[in-house]
Amino acid sequence: MKNIRVKHKWALAGTTLGAVMLLIACSKSFLDKKPLGAFNEDQLLNEAGIGGLLVGAYHMVSGQGGAAGNSWGSAASNWAFGSVAGGDSYKGSTPSDQGDIVPIETWAYNANNPYFNQKWQAVYDGAQRANDVIRFLAKAPSVSDTGRKSMTAEARFLRAHFHFEAKKMWNNVPYVDESISVANKNTNVPNIDESGKFVDIWPKIEADFQFAIDNLPDEQPQIGRANKSAAIAYLGKVLLYQQKFAQAKAQFDKLIPAAYGGSGNGKTAGGLTYKLVNFQDNFNAATDNSAESIFAYQASVNDGSGTNGNYGDVLNFPNSAGPGGCCGFNNPSISLANSYKTDANGLPLFDTYNAAPNVSDPATPYTGTLDPRIDLTMGRPGISFLDWGPTPANTWIRDPGTNGYFSPRKNVYAKSQQNVLSSTETSFWGPTQMDANNVNLIRFADVLLWAAECEMEVGSAEKARAYVNFVRTRAADKTGWVYASNDYDASTGKYKTQTTPADNYKIGLYPTGAFSDKAYALKAIRFERKLELAMEGQRFFDLARWDNNTGTVMAPELNAFAAMEKQRPTIYAINTSATFTAKKNEYFPIPQTQIDIANSTGKINLKQNIGY
Repeated sequence: MKNIRVKHKWALAGTTLGAVMLLIACSKSFLDKKPLGAFNEDQLLNEAGIGGLLVGAYHMVSGQGGAAGNSWGSAASNWAFGSVAGGDSYKGSTPSDQGDIVPIETWAYNANNPYFNQKWQAVYDGAQRANDVIRFLAKAPSVSDTGRKSMTAEARFLRAHFHFEAKKMWNNVPYVDESISVANKNTNVPNIDESGKFVDIWPKIEADFQFAIDNLPDEQPQIGRANKSAAIAYLGKVLLYQQKFAQAKAQFDKLIPAAYGGSGNGKTAGGLTYKLVNFQDNFNAATDNSAESIFAYQASVNDGSGTNGNYGDVLNFPNSAGPGGCCGFNNPSISLANSYKTDANGLPLFDTYNAAPNVSDPATPYTGTLDPRIDLTMGRPGISFLDWGPTPANTWIRDPGTNGYFSPRKNVYAKSQQNVLSSTETSFWGPTQMDANNVNLIRFADVLLWAAECEMEVGSAEKARAYVNFVRTRAADKTGWVYASNDYDASTGKYKTQTTPADNYKIGLYPTGAFSDKAYALKAIRFERKLELAMEGQRFFDLARWDNNTGTVMAPELNAFAAMEKQRPTIYAINTSATFTAKKNEYFPIPQTQIDIANSTGKINLKQNIGY
């Protein structure tokens, strides 16, 4: 079940009072009028009122609302930045539709692209909503000690989350805490020191997560809230992004239970011990908040919350008939599909996967074995798509000449869930494409694969292999595969008739000693993340952290990807000059709009990233 339902009244309550005043100050005729539906400060200076502000901060995890409005560029899934820019998917639709994504897709982005400004607005509005909670608590002595401790910890957790989103997008970003004036928001907060050198906000993000660890409970009354284990996972992720492997490993060790070879006791906010569940259960609104869910955006529909469903992904449905009806964005790439090819032992083809024949190629299709996760990740022609029947060839692809053959699947609802776990509340997007599927921000598979990386750097190669094999063992569970029967049961996330697999699936485990070669092991771990977390907005950011500003990982990977895609029915065959530039494109340009605002007094407060 969903928790922390964010209805309009709470979304408004979560907006800063300063932001409300800014909205009415745009017209002189409204200067003397109290904004409709707004709360005055006295009404909020109590535990219930501040709790409402906190729910408003949680809502911004969706990326929707605040100054950014409802924007696809600020989606919680980061599909445009993490998946499209990372090679998991194509923009989709037609080249001109949402054309601002094309330069993101082909790494020709500049600071005036509105998608970057939407994301910036969303994450800093979220940070300010979290700061509001802390500021109001300081003025509300009647709040109980227990309530104060819990709400402060949750607010700092969320503030760290929003700043982490900014950090991985732009690297050189300002940190905005509760001392910054609400009226000024993040305006004039510098990302440089007095000497003009970029400041490093990692320590402040770490401090917020550490505070959350020290003060959050193990369990929460509402399972969508952050708990201690979620804060530990986030701190480990932040440390891993800094290549602090020993410190990151120490955090992940606290979470991995004995069933997975660890000694930790990580649990969900609802009290479930972390474990890997049926793969499809991670992408099924009926089974959200499972034992694998560490932290997720809580999407909900048909409860009066309007666009509180997964609005950021409403474009990412098959085009035309079938689920959604529009708009054919975020189509999985041919290169991603090829990544699921396996060898005679059921292991990935690290170096040769992208060679012809291509998976599902209409002329000469690949006929070898495949990792079964391919059909839990994307819709392929002729393969059962939940309970919608076999995916039709081309008709779900809006422009087959630029978007390959595949449709997104992880964010899509089942036919049996239509109008129940998909929205009926809005006039256009709701009835077709907005659903209650949570957006996974961290799941237990993430932790196992992060821990595997750390083990290869500072621990045990055999333990790293075991962690990867746990993830692969789950994928090898035949009860969770796609079958040719087309009788998918959304209540269980499995097919009822499991006689004939939908394709020639074969997945194996890495044998003892396979990770004795560190280079091979790291390649295996990184490839596993590609397969397991495909289409979840992770790929671009994984490549960037593995590159670590060396120019040796990300540029070779994405330029090799582009070279292959230029030979296929993709956008790259049109944009043949698409090139990823090392030591520049690993981070996006800071939005020019924000630079202009921050530097409007003549003093340089916000400095552009190198190369833009």
